[in-house]
Amino acid sequence: MMNRREALSRVAILTGGMVLGAEAFLSGCKTNTKGVTFSKDDVAFLNEVAETIIPATSTPGAKEAKVGEFMTVMVNDCYEEKDQAIFMEGMKKLDEASKKLNSKSFMESTPAQRKSLLEALDKEAKEHQKAAKPEDPKHYFTMIKQLTLTGFFTSEVGATKALRYVAVPGKFVGSYPYKKGDKAWATS
Repeated sequence: MMNRREALSRVAILTGGMVLGAEAFLSGCKTNTKGVTFSKDDVAFLNEVAETIIPATSTPGAKEAKVGEFMTVMVNDCYEEKDQAIFMEGMKKLDEASKKLNSKSFMESTPAQRKSLLEALDKEAKEHQKAAKPEDPKHYFTMIKQLTLTGFFTSEVGATKALRYVAVPGKFVGSYPYKKGDKAWATS
């Protein structure tokens, strides 16, 4: 599978910035935080948000990779208390934004409504990032999106079914042929 540094660099490239909690993720995620409690409904909510970001197509989606559970572990083990609070409050804000935009909760919204909402939140998060100073907190949706991408592409499902994976690659071939439509490599 892909190593942690490679996974984080890919997520940073995809989300246009630094990955929150990256240092802790690389060192094994043992921070000195109290942790937060996630309910089964919270995990289901996070799975649905992640599935909207990475839906199942000809390959499995984020829900099959159990990205919601991954997010809860990362938030508890890798985020500092202030970032845990932003994440937890962000879950509420995301649902409130859905009620405002769609007149129903995120879980009650249609897939098209969910996608529209997350596209709007992604745009909002990018604007927040442009205007933010280095010491300003990350936007909650950036946290959710980064954890979704990291969780999916470092999962067995993401690395073996969405990406090309070779458990023990042979010699290095610097000019490996690429055909349009080929999956990216999970190993290097």
